[in-house]
Order: sequence, then structure tokens, then C-alpha cells
Amino acid sequence: MSKTLVIVESPTKAKTIRGFLPRGFQVNASMGHVRDLPNSASEIPASHKGEPWAKLGVNTADQFQRLYVVPKEKKKVVRELKDALKTADQLLLATDEDREGESISWHLLELLKPKVPVKRLVFHEITQEAIDRALAQPRHLDQNLVQAQEARRVLDRLVGYTLSPLLWKKVAYGLSAGRVQSVAVRLLVQRERSRLAFRSGSYWDLKAQLEHQQQAFEARLTHVAGTRIATGADFDQNTGAVKAGLKVRLLEEQDARALEEATARQPWQVTQVQAKPTIRRPVAPFTTSTLQQEANRKLRLPARQTMRTAQSLYENGFITYMRTDSVHLSEQAVAAARHCVAETFGADYLSPKPRRYATKSRNAQEAHEAIRPAGERFRTPRETGLDGVELSLYELIWMRTVACQMPDARLTMLTVQLEVGEARFRATGKRIDFAGFFRAYVEGSDDPGTALESREVLLPTLKEGDRPGCRSVEAVDHQTQPPARFSEAALVQRLEAEGVGRPSTYASIISTVCDRGYAQLAANALIPTFTAFAVTALLEEHFPNLVDTGFTARMEGTLDKISQGQVQWLPYLKQFYCGEKGLEAEVSHQEQSIDSATFRTVALEQLPCVVRIGKFGAYLEADHDGQNVKANLPPDMTPADLNPERVRELYQNRLAGPEALGVDPETGESIYLLTGQYGPYVQRGETTDDQPKPRRASLPPGIQPDSITLAEALDLLR
Repeated sequence: MSKTLVIVESPTKAKTIRGFLPRGFQVNASMGHVRDLPNSASEIPASHKGEPWAKLGVNTADQFQRLYVVPKEKKKVVRELKDALKTADQLLLATDEDREGESISWHLLELLKPKVPVKRLVFHEITQEAIDRALAQPRHLDQNLVQAQEARRVLDRLVGYTLSPLLWKKVAYGLSAGRVQSVAVRLLVQRERSRLAFRSGSYWDLKAQLEHQQQAFEARLTHVAGTRIATGADFDQNTGAVKAGLKVRLLEEQDARALEEATARQPWQVTQVQAKPTIRRPVAPFTTSTLQQEANRKLRLPARQTMRTAQSLYENGFITYMRTDSVHLSEQAVAAARHCVAETFGADYLSPKPRRYATKSRNAQEAHEAIRPAGERFRTPRETGLDGVELSLYELIWMRTVACQMPDARLTMLTVQLEVGEARFRATGKRIDFAGFFRAYVEGSDDPGTALESREVLLPTLKEGDRPGCRSVEAVDHQTQPPARFSEAALVQRLEAEGVGRPSTYASIISTVCDRGYAQLAANALIPTFTAFAVTALLEEHFPNLVDTGFTARMEGTLDKISQGQVQWLPYLKQFYCGEKGLEAEVSHQEQSIDSATFRTVALEQLPCVVRIGKFGAYLEADHDGQNVKANLPPDMTPADLNPERVRELYQNRLAGPEALGVDPETGESIYLLTGQYGPYVQRGETTDDQPKPRRASLPPGIQPDSITLAEALDLLR
């Protein structure tokens, strides 16, 4: 009996596919990539140890030949695949259908060297129908896709391995640069610079609680004596003052209080009523990027967890392939979604005709479908048997897919103008005339102050000349706010809008940015560190192209053209890396002119010191009474946390010496609370020549430095 060997990436995917294949098929997992460029000197084969390019893994002097090695942990997997191939009559490579999957299949082909017929099997969902279609329509390996992925891998290696050693010399050891990573870090730093340069402005307005026909509603002051009052949008972010040339009135507290008193006792009258019909159309089904964004907004999932969960759903046959730029749905998927609408919400909530969506993403590359529930009939969330995060993510995908085949929501936007004395107020409302797709799905927002589209704001029935009653008027003080930091969702959205990187890599990029110490994630916001400021400043000045969004987007466009066979990968790599204007020569030339002291220094405005990047982290440096004084910064402190008061506190602690919590009754030595390279710790006794390493203990999670007691410190030191 003939045997067909099918190779996929993961055991979960293998298990699911196995159930849809006939007898005579054996499914093995490659456990992801089976070989890669060497990650360390220990992985370089003995035959290449002496080669000057071996550590880079790419021989740039000889047609960019790559040195691929099988990692130690993959040798057993490769051996098992070769053994399985010995008894096979046919090999089917069924890795994922994107560039990376095509590359894995190519590497398997190069490594296994099969002597039997080989075919490429592609499918975007793991269902019986999809597997049957793939078996009936196998294809050959797409060399254009392989070359595009190879070019991407080599580019990433060239940028990382050429720039990172420079950062080690000029800023701090262990830092890394990346083709997309460094651009993402720069976006974070640029936003934080804007926040640090921001100057807050203050303004006042009035909020009135009114009533008509026993229905309460709210109105806001807009004009005084015919002049519009200033709002937050009228302020210059760099000065905190109203922008020059604007004809607005800035209300001070005294003015607001006087108006508060006057309007509360004067008669109110409606002068204008507007009702403007509008519609909201459902958003397209999920792509990789939009799924990451919405999962972060609605489920508070990091991008990496979203992709890990989506991969599990895909491999277990619940959703289609999760790495896609396409918003297209197949005819069968549209029919399945419309069936769900009719069954769940009724025929009134079915769009008159099937909706089609066109992909608008920059550099969109994938030809397969949007992310949707798998199969020709969509299982409802309750039917899946899923739980926890998997259920929540599946439900999000199910609802978005179903909503895309529902009718528009019809709304009426209401605006009422009111006058009282010399003041003009405005009340706004929103009436939902027909919920349409709102019944299933409403897209989230990165602005927590933005109301959901599906939330009504009802006003009483009002007409010109009506005189509503005034319950109260309140003068309200406002402070303008700095630009919001990037959340993961907002950063993913910005990267995609700029055409930087691939959505399938955003999760790993954000994780790398945090893991390498370039940003901290707090309250769902990405906050850049001092190291991020230092590295970004160096790259901006000496390698501006490499952190320019436009330049990086053009690189992505070229990679797409390689995948379509429109551009040859080898000439492009040579142009990028070799020659007088290539990256190799540029780094060599710039290295001589880069002053490490300059780029190890982060100067922040309005601080009586500078911040320097040292071997063990960031520290403050300033002149104090003619002496150069240094003070370590806590490892979790970012530029956003540092202000003149905090600087004074750190210097006072440094000059006064370590804080003593008390005395150890057994030894008579003082117990100190200190902050070091790895955070706060307690120490018994002082560091002296006789006692260079006194007993120390780090504070465990949950114990704050400002709340630790002597008894707790003694317990830690025992």
C-alpha cells in the first residue's frame, strides 16, 4: 500500500489534519523552522569557523550565500522526518500558505532532499472541505515567495548584525537594532518627546443641567456675546497659550463664576433645532492587524497573546488562517455569515444584498481570506466548547464576521442651540432609529473618552421658542492634555498605516521592544526608556534612513515586488548593503565620527542634570558644590517619571548616604534600604574594604520600598 508523508509545522495542526485525511497518509510536524542562520558562534560548523562572514551567516562577497544550520534542538525532528520519508511514495508540504510557510517548505525540501514526488498543499482553514480541495489542487513551490522571505531574513540579519555591535560600543553593551524594531522605538520616542515638550493650558466653561417636559438633558457653553469660547483644541501644545490669530474668548475662573451665577437665574430659550440623519456601515472582517487592535482594546490582550491564541484556534479548526492582510470573504463564507444573521437576529437584520469588502492596507500581500470562523457553517461561540481567552477571541471574530453582512445602522444626530442672556449653549444628542449591525458588533476606540457608536444620547422633544427649565449651572475648569502614548493597538495601527513591517510580525516586534529594555508597558501604554531615547538619537543623526517610516515602507514595497517576481532579490540586497553607499560602508564611515559620550547622554529640558547610560543602567550626573555627583536611577524609571523634585530627592538620598531601616539586634549592624542595578534591596552593614560584599537580599514582588519594615528586612536577610 502506498504511503504519503504530509509535513506541517505543529503537532496540534498535525492532529487536526490527520482526522481529515484518508488511510495511507502520515502527518508529521516540523516544529516550525528546521534551520536558520547561526545565532551564536557555537552553531557555526567547523568547516566555516575561520570564515570572516560565518558569524553574520551571509557571505556578502559571494552572491549573498547563506549559511544555514540545524539548531541542536531540531536535529531529532529532522532525523525523524528523514526516517519517515524513507518509506513514503509521495511528500506533501502543507506548511502555512504565507511567505514564512513557503520558506519553511523550501528549507524542508533543501534539507530532506526527497527522491519521491513532492507537491505543495495550501489551505486557509482546517476543515474537511478545505483539505479535500487542497488535495485535489496541489501546486509547486512558489520560488518568488521563497526569495521574498529569504531577502527579508537576510535584510533583518544585515541590519541587526551590522548596527547592533555599533550600539554596544557607542551606547551600552547588549543593545540591538532592527529594521522594523528601531522604527517602532522611534515612534514611541517621538510621541514621548511631544509629551515632554507639552505645556498645559487652562480654560473654563459652563455645564448646565436643563429640563423640559420632565426630561433632563445637558448643555455646554459655546459662545459669549457672539464670540466662541476657547476649548482644548485652540491651545498651542508647546506654549500652553491660545494659538495666535484665533478669534476666541478665553474664560478665566472669575468670568466663568460670574456667568454661572447670571445664567442660573435668567430665562433660557431654544433658538435652533437640527436633526441630521446619518448612517454607519459595518466594518470589514478582521485582518491580522485589526484583530490585534480590537483584541487589545476590548479584551486587553497583548499582541503576542492574541496571535498565540488565534494560532491555537486555527490549528484546532475553529478559524481561518490568522496571518492575512485580506478582508475578502469567499462566497461560502458570505453565505454562512448571512445564515448566522438570519438565525440569530432575524431577516430584518440581514443586509439587502451580500456585502463585499476591498483590501485597502498598504503593501497588502496575502491572497487568502479575512480571519473568520472556519467551515461552510459557522459554529456559534456556544457550540464550540471553548472557554477562557480562546472563547473570548473566537466570539470577537464570530461577531465581527456576522456583523459585516448586516444592514447599516441608521442614526439621527441632534443639535439644539439655546440662549440665556449673552451666553449661547449647545446640547447634542444621538438617536438610533435602526440598530442594524450595532446588534452584533461596535468597533472600539483608542480614546477612552470616546462614547461607543451604539450608545444613545436622548434629548427631549424641543422646538424653537421652547423655554426649558434650568436645574443647575456649573463652572468647570479644564487642563489641556498631552498627546496620548501609544497603546499596543495604536502602535499596530500606526505601523500598518505607515506600511512598516508586516502585521504578522507586529506581535514579536512589540515584545522585542519591551524585552530589550526600550519600552515598558504600564496601564496598556508603551513608555519609552532612557535607552530608547539614547539609541533613537544616535540613529536619527547618523542613520536617518533606517528609522524613517517612508524608507522602511519602501523596503516593504520592494519585498512585495520580489514576491510577485517583479524585482530580483540579489541585486536589491547588493544595492542595500554593498558599495560606497551601502550599509556596510556607511556604518564603517559613521563609526569614526560618533562620539559615545554624546549618545550616552540624555538631556531633558528643565532638569538640573543630565542622564547618562552606564554599564549597569541609567544614572544622573550634575555638579554639586563644585563636585561631580552621580546618582543611580531605579531600573523602572523612565524619562516620563523624572522631574526636578524627583531629581532633588535622588541627589539628597545619594549625598546623605543609604537609608537605615534600623539595627540588627544580633550583630549591631545597620540595615540599609538601597536601589541597585536590579531594583531595590536590603543590606546588612556597610560596604568596606574589609567587607566588600555584605549580606544582601532583593525585595520580593509585592513589597514596596517605601513600606518595608525592619522586621521584614531582617527576615529577608536571614
